[in-house]
Amino acid sequence: MASTYSSFNLRTTQEKFYIEACDEGSEEVLAVDRVSTEMTLTVKRDVPAGADSRPICGLMGTIRLVAGNYLVVITKKKKVGDLLGHAVWKAVDFDIISYKKTILHLTDNQMQDNKTFMSMINNVLHTDGFYFATDYDLTHTLQRLANTSPEFQEMSLLERADQRFVWNGHLLREFLAQPEVHKFVFPVIHGFIDMRSSCINGKVFEWSIISRRSCFRAGVRYYVRGIDSEGHPANYVETEQIVQFNSSKASFVQTRGSIPFFWSQRPNLKYKPKPQISKTVNHLDGFQRHFDSQVILYGKQVILNLINQKGSEKPLELAFNKMVADLGNGMVKYIAFDFHKECSRMRWHRLQILLDMVAEMQDELGYFLVDADGKVLLHQDGTFRSNCMDCLDRTNVIQSMLAQRALQSQLRKMGVLHVGQQIEEQVAFGKMFKNAWADNADACAKQYAGTGALKTDFTRTGKRTHWGLVMDGWNSMIRYYKNNFSDGYRQDSIDLFLGNYAVDESDWTTPLREPKDWKFLTLPIVMVVAFSMCIICLLMAGETWTETLAYVLFWGSASVVTSGLILFNGPDFVDAPRLVQKEKLD
Repeated sequence: MASTYSSFNLRTTQEKFYIEACDEGSEEVLAVDRVSTEMTLTVKRDVPAGADSRPICGLMGTIRLVAGNYLVVITKKKKVGDLLGHAVWKAVDFDIISYKKTILHLTDNQMQDNKTFMSMINNVLHTDGFYFATDYDLTHTLQRLANTSPEFQEMSLLERADQRFVWNGHLLREFLAQPEVHKFVFPVIHGFIDMRSSCINGKVFEWSIISRRSCFRAGVRYYVRGIDSEGHPANYVETEQIVQFNSSKASFVQTRGSIPFFWSQRPNLKYKPKPQISKTVNHLDGFQRHFDSQVILYGKQVILNLINQKGSEKPLELAFNKMVADLGNGMVKYIAFDFHKECSRMRWHRLQILLDMVAEMQDELGYFLVDADGKVLLHQDGTFRSNCMDCLDRTNVIQSMLAQRALQSQLRKMGVLHVGQQIEEQVAFGKMFKNAWADNADACAKQYAGTGALKTDFTRTGKRTHWGLVMDGWNSMIRYYKNNFSDGYRQDSIDLFLGNYAVDESDWTTPLREPKDWKFLTLPIVMVVAFSMCIICLLMAGETWTETLAYVLFWGSASVVTSGLILFNGPDFVDAPRLVQKEKLD
């Protein structure tokens, strides 16, 4: 199996970076010229003795900012566990190192822009959830890896990776063009991985969950919804649950992704902006591209649409249903389940209605199973594609329940569970399983919405609690603030990191310093002053009650009117993205 070097030293001189492979018996060194940016292979004896040295855990790649090229390295890693005998790591800390020895050649504005871009890259790097392996392909499911050719197995990890899930793909673009340096770099995925050793009936097995977040149409809640012209949906995540027991292994794969047609829900200071379905594009074209690719990759598709079937979400449900009908693809089945209506008033036991509804379909789709001799016994012939509005909270609850049902069948087939034995009866394992899926929910939610997931009290305990409702309210308040006042910056950060926006050295102007509209400062100041005066008038009453009432009415009316004007002009007050995405070349 193709692998990369697993440990490195970064040796630095005024002219070059030297990345030394520190694996036993290795002599190769990757030399990067800090002026020409040329990359060549050399050996350890050619590295200058006076070069500064520091250990690093790997290369994320390079990125060009205002001051020129930067080398992005992993400086700290944490072992998550072993998957089929291969170590899986979480990248914990990073460093961004300039090729240039000084930035004194930049103007003050350029220095400020460069500092902002650096901050954006750091913002993405320190969004928890980057994982890698140096001798295993984390971007593919077990079933895809089992169906590959010998030629595929001989390819480098970088060449054979599923590009949907390579989050450092843009940073590795220069490395990709030089196959001889591929042993120095590896694909890094973003999402969530948890690996646990468990025991049922005295039988020890390994249980893992891997969520791979797509880097196509990646972004944050509200600013990235629906699909793009290529059929890539927002917040698309492939989640694989893996079991290993006595050299046999099984996996169950599910996907989630935004409702796959052209719609938006831009923040405007309202708690829940109204979704807008585009009226100027051909929805079916992108819709068909999405499901054609899903069928090719996974087989049959069972859509679980969990959004409300009334109110502002209703038009999306009607449009989704109609498009599946218009698509006329027998490989795609649509099921609508109004999660909030069915589970209202704490009736969460009613989720069993959906599980019973899809039980036969789940059995038909199956899962992947390989025996101890490496013989493939079962294939998974399709996937559940779940979504709610954000593809986070409701979606994760349903995915965890489907995963538990699949796991029960797998453990029985492997001989871990006895016939008739229920997985719900295994208290210790059940607690671990539920907490892992809740952690998965939190990770996906933080990456997309900026906070932990909602409804995780049910995922962790199997019950909905009043304290869980309180925590959901708290997280909803934080989401409201972030979605309106900080997500534009987060979206810009992701677009810069993934190469959707490229810094052009020939044009030093950037949109980072675009002036705000006069309303942005004037109206909030007037509102604060008016509200403060209203409170002061109430606390310091005038000589007569009529005088006090007149002042309170005047200043109260002023604060209400300005508040109304701010809400009316809501889009002008939110933190919107400023970096225009580069157009895709035909």
